[in-house]
This record gives sequence, C-alpha cells and structure tokens, in this order.
Amino acid sequence: MYQIEEPTYFLYLAIIPVIFVLFFLVLWWKKRTQKQFTDYNLIQKLSPSSSTFKSILKITMVSLALGFLIISLTNPKMGTKLETVKRQGVDIVFALDVSKSMLAEDIAPSRLDKAKQIITKIIDNLGGDRVGIIIYAGNSYPLLPITTDHAAAKMFLQNANPDMVSSQGTAINEAIEKAITYYDNEAQTNRFLFIVSDGEDHEENTITLAQEAQKEGIKIYTIGVGSSEGGPIPMKNIGGGISYKKDSKGEVVITKMNEQVLKDIAYEGKGKYINGNKTQETINHIKDILAKAEKNEFESKQFSDYKDQFQWFIGFGILFLIIDVLLLEKKTKWIQKLNLFNQTDPLNNSK
Repeated sequence: MYQIEEPTYFLYLAIIPVIFVLFFLVLWWKKRTQKQFTDYNLIQKLSPSSSTFKSILKITMVSLALGFLIISLTNPKMGTKLETVKRQGVDIVFALDVSKSMLAEDIAPSRLDKAKQIITKIIDNLGGDRVGIIIYAGNSYPLLPITTDHAAAKMFLQNANPDMVSSQGTAINEAIEKAITYYDNEAQTNRFLFIVSDGEDHEENTITLAQEAQKEGIKIYTIGVGSSEGGPIPMKNIGGGISYKKDSKGEVVITKMNEQVLKDIAYEGKGKYINGNKTQETINHIKDILAKAEKNEFESKQFSDYKDQFQWFIGFGILFLIIDVLLLEKKTKWIQKLNLFNQTDPLNNSK
C-alpha cells in the first residue's frame, strides 16, 4: 500500500513536455538556419560525426532524471504490513438521494451538489468513525461498504450521480433496508443513518421500515435539501444543450421539497430532521450530535510501518544524469565502423 506525502509536486512534471517542445523547436530552428547557408551534403562533410539521435537521447535522459527527482520530492511511502488496530467511534451510513429531482437548482449550486457538500464536510470532521455510503433513486445501490477510509468515501461520493441508478423514483424504503445490512452485527457500535434527500416521490411503508431500523439500534436522521417553492429539473439534450423536464401535457415539472415525510421518518427512527439548506448550520448540528454519542471500541485493519521510498527515485534520477554526462552528441565510432546501412564516408567519396 502506497502513500504520497506531497502530491502537489506532481504538478512540476508538466515541465518535462515543455522541455521537449523547446528542444524540438531549437532543433527545427538550427536545421532551418543551416539550410539558408548551405546544403545538407556539405553539412555532412563539415560535421560527419554530428548525431541528431544522440541529442534526442541526451534530452530524454535529462527528462527522465528530472521526472524521477520530482517524484522523489512527493516522498512516496510504502506500508510494509497490515495491522489490526483498535479505534473508538460510531458507525455512520449516508443514504444519498440521486433521483432526477435532486438536479433542481432551487438551492445553489443544485440539490445534489449541496447534499455532497454536506456529506463531505461531515466526513472531514469525523475522527475514528466508520463510514458507508448508499445511493438511491428508483432502487438503491451500495456505493461504498462501511470503512475507516474517509478519503475513499469522499472520492466515491463525488462520482455519485443519477446515471448510476437504473430506474428513477425515490426508493427510501430500499435505502433503509440496505442500510440495516451495512452495520457489523458483531461490533456493538452506535449506529447512525443519515438520509439526505428532497423527500419527493416517497414510497409507502417507509415509516414501518424506519421503526424496524430503530429496533436494530439504528438512529435515523434526515437532512432535507431543496425549497418549498421548488424548481424545474434540468435535463441534458443530445446536442449538449439544457432543457427542463415536462409532464404529459408539455408543461415544465416543478419539484418541491417534501419536509413532512423526512420529519416523519426521523421521528420514527428516534432521530431528528435537519434542514440542510444552510450548510454550516447543518454541519455544526451534526457535529454536536456525533460529539454527544457514546464512542465504542472496534477493530479495523490498516497498513502500518510506512517507509520512505524517495531514495530510490533520487538514485534513478542521478543514474540518468550520469548517463547523460557520459553520452556524447557525436556518432559512436564502433557503430559507424559496422556500417550497418552500407554508407560511404562523405570525406572519401570519389566520383
């Protein structure tokens, strides 16, 4: 398992293609200038040992050396063994609504983007807690199993979109059912389910499922995103333009947040409904909830004993620099003596 300590240094790798571009521009300029004063055959007679290939090889060596030295600056590390460590925390599952109505922009930048912002900031404030993510629309889909890898959770979260779920709707029922199976029954941790949704197009029996989840020790908190005034649902056209979803009568559909259903789910789940339209207030509220929760000890596996590996890249960088120094821009004499292509010496060429 690898870690990169300073990934920002990778940006300096952009210097390498710039070096190549400048090198070939200078090479082109030299050839063009030479042609203005004399012809190719005379140049070959005046400098028979000149080698364009050697010049390209040398700039390649320099570029490789530079590349390895830049990578060494990022200080790559490798975990040498997998250890079981004890942590204290709670288990949190996020059920994210990715139905088409979440694309509405009545809350900037959109309901879905607002939901992702909230979940990302909650994850940023977690300690040793474990996190899982479920996405749902017409059906539910396990996006990330419960894990202590918060970086992976945020990465998977950013890729969540309506196209990942095969059918549309708002299958809160399926999301709750799947969430119940997410938790480790052997680890007696406090369990939280955060449903982030606009509450529209909910199904029947949702309240019953919320009660069942509560019996399993899962507290359900609902976070509403959207406005009561609502907004149209943007749809991408084949040509790349934007239109808005219309009903069978050809009128633009206006989607509105349904706070009441989210409040009912939270009430039956022994949790609380939180209006998520004000991001920072929502984060502070959830931080307070989790801070007051009893932390339980559980075991998790992770790589440990990370060792610096930068010295290998420095070594390769120095090696390529040495090769560059030893390489001459002239043609190699022993290769010339082989005369692989049956060429005649331009200085001894007789008529």
